[in-house]
Amino acid sequence: MTMDIKRPNIIFIVADDLGFADLGCYGGRDAQFGPVSPVLDELAAAGLRFTQGYSNSPVCSPTRFALMTARYQYRLRGAAEEPINGRSKGSTLLGLSPDHPTLPSQLRAAGYHTALIGKWHLGYPPHFSPLRSGYEEFFGPMSGGVDYFSHAGTNGQHDLYCGEEEKMEVGYLTDLLSQRAVDYVQRMAPTASQDKPFFLSLHYTAPHWPWETREDHALVADIKSNLFHLDGGNIHTYQRMIHHMDEGIGWIVNALKETGQLDNTLIVFTSDNGGERFSDSWPLVGGKMDLTEGGIRVPWIAHWPVAVPAGTVTTQQCMTMDWSATLLELGGAVMPSGYAPDGVSLARVLRNPAANFSTALYWRMNHRGQRALREGDWKYLRVDGNDYLFNIPADERERANLAKKQPDRLANMRNQWEDWNATMPPIPEDATVSLGYSAKDMPQR
Repeated sequence: MTMDIKRPNIIFIVADDLGFADLGCYGGRDAQFGPVSPVLDELAAAGLRFTQGYSNSPVCSPTRFALMTARYQYRLRGAAEEPINGRSKGSTLLGLSPDHPTLPSQLRAAGYHTALIGKWHLGYPPHFSPLRSGYEEFFGPMSGGVDYFSHAGTNGQHDLYCGEEEKMEVGYLTDLLSQRAVDYVQRMAPTASQDKPFFLSLHYTAPHWPWETREDHALVADIKSNLFHLDGGNIHTYQRMIHHMDEGIGWIVNALKETGQLDNTLIVFTSDNGGERFSDSWPLVGGKMDLTEGGIRVPWIAHWPVAVPAGTVTTQQCMTMDWSATLLELGGAVMPSGYAPDGVSLARVLRNPAANFSTALYWRMNHRGQRALREGDWKYLRVDGNDYLFNIPADERERANLAKKQPDRLANMRNQWEDWNATMPPIPEDATVSLGYSAKDMPQR
């Protein structure tokens, strides 16, 4: 990559509850109708795919705090909620403070147009909103999950906004988000060609429950009081929901081609956390809410034709906030004094996928008292008071606990985690854990 490349347009796409192996390019199975994710598979084949990339949390809103701030989410009170739920509506505490600098606010200050199309999940108006945290435009739901047709949240209230005003719109939500993104790409084309690039956050709710494809409008009445959809769904519906999202991403790629913007647009794709009940995470174990690999290791795809070598794969370890730091660097933006990123820029890896660097990744969860540290080949994990030590390349399923065989390594990694944790605010006593279902609803993993 040469250094005279203009600052790129950036499209940061986040799926919701997508499993590590749900995409074909990550080993996912074909559906009954054929390949599940042909567009994303093509972007990966023409770009860079990360095999050791993680989310900052195994649950949605904490990861989004990290994405927005390029910092460990534990620094902010709202991110202690696992996750923020509808009961926080009206709270002046549980959200992303408009006073906190963000990835979009700093890119905007550096000359970017900014927009969020899709899920916010970082607090409710009037105290919190995308428009108060750096985005010039917003279209999408404020909460964590909504019906794909009625656009109502778990509390039954309508939750689709344009800016800070409710927007009544007919249509399947995944398609509405994709269509809005296409419109944005087309509208931004004239100024993007004049060194006024854009930063588009495209945060799908797919493939998050409820389990509805484009053809499932008839389910709306039944789901109205059962948004978790505990008696519905199957792998076939789930794969179709991913495919609808993939199709929409294809529309956006076509819009970039038609407006001459594809070559210098960085498209990043990931998930906010690991998969839920119908997802595929092979060979990983666990899922959403777990600090085992299946809850936090997620797809990361980077496509940028003028800069990222095509057909490349990297084992660089990274997490969500590293990507935020990357986009700040590439966009020529910085965080103000006192808000230095915890994330480390991956720009050098994008240019040279073999240029790996050492890093340590930390997690903690109020749920089940979980903690984790990944460094090099090794992972320290605690769940329900039990400590584990795994060599991840040798045992990605985290089944062979080496804690007794290597007690010194376990002790060193545990102490390293404790030292890091001492630099973070403690988990507040009133922080909540919101579980959508339990063993009463379905057998545990």
